[in-house]
Amino acid sequence: MQPDYSSRAAHIMQRIHALAAISEDTDGVMRTFGTPAFLQGRALVQGWFEAAGLATRFDGIGNLRAHLPSANPLAKTFVLASHIDTVVNAGKFDGPLGVLMGLDLLENLRERQANLPFHVELIAFSDEEGVRFHTTYLGSTVVAGSFDPAWLTRADEGGITLAHALEIMAADATQIVGDAIPAADWLGYFEMHIEQGPVLWERQIPVAFVTAIAGQLRVELTFTGMAGHAGTVPMDMRQDALCAAAEFILIAEQFALSHGGGLVATVGKLALGRAASNVIPGEVVLTLDLRSPDATQLADAYAALQTYTEALAIQRNVALGWSLIQDTAPVACDAGLNETLAEAIADAGHEVVALVSGAGHDAVPISAVAPVTMMFIRCYKGISHNPLEDVEIADLTAAIEVADRFLARLAVDVARRHEGATAGQRS
Repeated sequence: MQPDYSSRAAHIMQRIHALAAISEDTDGVMRTFGTPAFLQGRALVQGWFEAAGLATRFDGIGNLRAHLPSANPLAKTFVLASHIDTVVNAGKFDGPLGVLMGLDLLENLRERQANLPFHVELIAFSDEEGVRFHTTYLGSTVVAGSFDPAWLTRADEGGITLAHALEIMAADATQIVGDAIPAADWLGYFEMHIEQGPVLWERQIPVAFVTAIAGQLRVELTFTGMAGHAGTVPMDMRQDALCAAAEFILIAEQFALSHGGGLVATVGKLALGRAASNVIPGEVVLTLDLRSPDATQLADAYAALQTYTEALAIQRNVALGWSLIQDTAPVACDAGLNETLAEAIADAGHEVVALVSGAGHDAVPISAVAPVTMMFIRCYKGISHNPLEDVEIADLTAAIEVADRFLARLAVDVARRHEGATAGQRS
């Protein structure tokens, strides 16, 4: 019997829309880590996991985890995962699509009573976006064993620390160390995600595999000048923090434009302290998000922009605060897993396309302990982090078939390696 991928795609899409209906606001989708909307959405996903016959648990950071065991208790673990938290005013697909596609794969394996030569763990990461505590990959760093306990003291804008937020969520932070999958137990990691870019949309190709994920440096800047009366302080005597910030924003944009090579620079957040229409801004806090797939280019750009900004602050007679709040190196996906995924794409009859991800993903911290691979799925005009985010049912159908074929190929490869190792031991 031919697999009914279209029905499976429709079922996933129904779940996507049901989860998206749970939100902190009504305009887009918003489920920030630890909020009532997040907890309600996680409970819905947990219900789907359990309805599929999967044993579930929450770990110390609030990740939702399910396990499909192999008949071999000594088998390694292969992880399917993505995240279920969102940015502000998000779309429906960024993160949840990968989780719910993973659930579909496990449901299908259970229905077929397939016995894989590896355990499969499905994880809905609690926080990838880092919106609330400005620390991305909270969920996946716990699984990778790289969670920094100092993050527990970080506070959100309301003064609630991460440790307190976990208490409210009934998550036990003392479990965090033990929640990591030991490096020796990993077989690999597979994340399915919308592309968040226009390449597949423009080329009308449903899926691609990812060769690398860009490194990211995130900085918080504070320009401190002198607030003053908008009508009485002469223009040549002002210490206008907002003008300094505006000039910095244009410098960062022009720097990235002139250097190319995949370098991007974004100022995504800007806050004026005690703002009023008739007051010269005395303090401005803003963020810089700097990314490149080339580690050397990223480091050089960071150093150059910091130097330019220090000179700008002196020129404008304002104080500069420069704080690095995230430093993530570029990541290369695993060549062997990528080869298997590329073969699955070709088997399904699609052009094989390789892409570099400019967006960060949970595969980044996992790559420190396990081989990782990612499949990108075409999304509407490449739009993401926006309510217009969308995936066509035909592309989702194609992606499910590829994922099925990928797991099947991986199972054959692992079984052959095991047989070869066993034969070698006998000889």
